[in-house]
Amino acid sequence: MHLVSDRLVLRPWRIEEADRLLDIQSRLEVMRWLGDGPPVLLESADQARRRIERYRELSSEPPMGLWALEVRETGVVAGTAMLIPLSDETDSDVEVAWHLHPDSWGHGYATEAARALLAEGFAAGLPEIYALTHLDNDRSIAVCQRLGMEDLGVRETPWYQGQWRVFCSRSGRVPE
Repeated sequence: MHLVSDRLVLRPWRIEEADRLLDIQSRLEVMRWLGDGPPVLLESADQARRRIERYRELSSEPPMGLWALEVRETGVVAGTAMLIPLSDETDSDVEVAWHLHPDSWGHGYATEAARALLAEGFAAGLPEIYALTHLDNDRSIAVCQRLGMEDLGVRETPWYQGQWRVFCSRSGRVPE
């Protein structure tokens, strides 16, 4: 998939970008927001290459996948945006998510990438797409609000342990 928005290209990660992925996912300020356990930081370029290979496997059926978020003007990978099933048991519950390098925070890239993935997901027939944030992840909460996602409040979910702020977009409603 090569999905082009105003300022971004969402595309598969490339093995030669392992150093950039390592730079992103070796940072506690990025990884603390991912998942429901203690942050797991990448420690080597070899780990990053293996992770890229796994991302490519998981991205074999677009729009589902984990996509490099490339800034069109510079060619720099700002981070990852993803549209992924929330459970291995069913493909009906799908999450849109993102994580960016701190040098790419504050530019609206997460919102732009998520908006593009929401549109692609709905075009592919998904009835609803969720976003889950840690309760104190103000930046991601703001992205969900800018996207016009419905705030379902703080909940325990079947997908992750603990409490999460849950947002949902339904019926192909993607704000411009």
